[in-house]
Amino acid sequence: MAKAWTWVPNWWRSMREWSVTAVDGFRKKCEAFQKFEMQGNTARILLCAILQHVVATGQVDKPPPEFLEPLENHTVTQGRDIYFTCVVNHLADYKVAWIKSDSKAILAIHTRMVSQNTRLSVTHNGHNTWMLHISNVQKNDSGTYMCQINTNPMRSQMGHLEVVIPPDIINDADSSESDSVAMEGGTVRLKCKATGVPEPSLIWRREDNRNITLRHENREKQVIKTFEGDTLVLHNVQRNDMGVYLCIASNGIPPTVSKRYIVKVRFPPLIKVTNQLVAAPLASDVLVQCYVEASPRAMNHWIRDGTGEKLLPSDKYIITETTLSDYSYFMNLTIKSLEKRDFGDYMCSSTNIVGRSEGTVRLQELHLLVKTTTTQSTPKHVEMTKPRKPVVKENLKKPKKKSKSKKGSEEDNVSDDYAITTVTFPPYSWTLAPPKALPVPSTKKTPTWVHHSSCGCKTPVSIAPIFIFICCLLISRLVSN
Repeated sequence: MAKAWTWVPNWWRSMREWSVTAVDGFRKKCEAFQKFEMQGNTARILLCAILQHVVATGQVDKPPPEFLEPLENHTVTQGRDIYFTCVVNHLADYKVAWIKSDSKAILAIHTRMVSQNTRLSVTHNGHNTWMLHISNVQKNDSGTYMCQINTNPMRSQMGHLEVVIPPDIINDADSSESDSVAMEGGTVRLKCKATGVPEPSLIWRREDNRNITLRHENREKQVIKTFEGDTLVLHNVQRNDMGVYLCIASNGIPPTVSKRYIVKVRFPPLIKVTNQLVAAPLASDVLVQCYVEASPRAMNHWIRDGTGEKLLPSDKYIITETTLSDYSYFMNLTIKSLEKRDFGDYMCSSTNIVGRSEGTVRLQELHLLVKTTTTQSTPKHVEMTKPRKPVVKENLKKPKKKSKSKKGSEEDNVSDDYAITTVTFPPYSWTLAPPKALPVPSTKKTPTWVHHSSCGCKTPVSIAPIFIFICCLLISRLVSN
């Protein structure tokens, strides 16, 4: 019995030993009473019988303590609060104790705390439920907890507590910012370390979702979206490898965390001039550009190549830069209100700690030529007028017969104020250019073709058949040639 109670405090052990000693003393008195005073008091005989039954069975006809519910298991995130619940029936005079099994430490007995940990507490609902509370759970709280009753033999049940911790990326003292900077063609080594329970996994990707290019000696380069591992090594690094890389740590416990690494590649400036010759008219505004790649960022300026004058921003010159990426941009020079003296060569210059580069743009005057090109069709029907003269209208389809009467002769010689002849032309187009004047059918009063008939009267004749005949003749000559 002493061996089973080795975990109990001295005051608890002393109380148990006292109760055993007291019962043993009563038992001896009863035995003496039965031996020497068999004719004694009936009540005394009954008391001795009860004591003998207690000594023999260990109880006075009461059921033993029992657990009504198993002790639950918990998985909780660090920093949360949890509690274990122990429900015991028929406890009687026995006590409930809380023990951490892995360390054999007694945390509480009944409602009295034994542990000095201020985050632990115990409560009792006054009936059959005891609760062990753990607030702000930490990693070292993980383990097995026991609810124990001080019966003989001891009765207990156990529950397990697992504390999980979200991932956290720690700063590596061995790595520095210089590890992410290299000359073009060099090597960049990125290291990432993370803690958490369970142990987190690490993946790498680019912040702008571009591919990661892995180059190895004597092997083809590998293009991937993500890379798994705590160390990312970029061999033979190029300028398009520049940018932000993310180390992402996750272990299934939210939140997932990440850390940014900025990769920088050093190289001298490179200038490309796409339009080396720019032409613009006087009094206009013109834009000249140079494309630049440089890392680190370069000092840029424009120079008049002929005079060596360094151009500064002013009302005459507007100097700007248009960023395209981490290392590329456009140098822009806008020249306002062009004058004769503005034409010539302009040099763009870019300089950084690695090197220098230059480019030249030639600006020349653009002479505008006034040239108008139009397409115009001649109307199919052109009305031409003739001076007022007594003429006779002629019906081309059916000529009128000469009247024998004097009256009819007079009527035939009478006409309108103007005789109108309709000439039909086929559609024709031509190109006009200055300084030639636009040929427009003349409306001047010019004499028309007049046919002198046998009757002696002057009759207007249509020129359409003549025009058609000439066109047909020309076409036949061209075909024969």
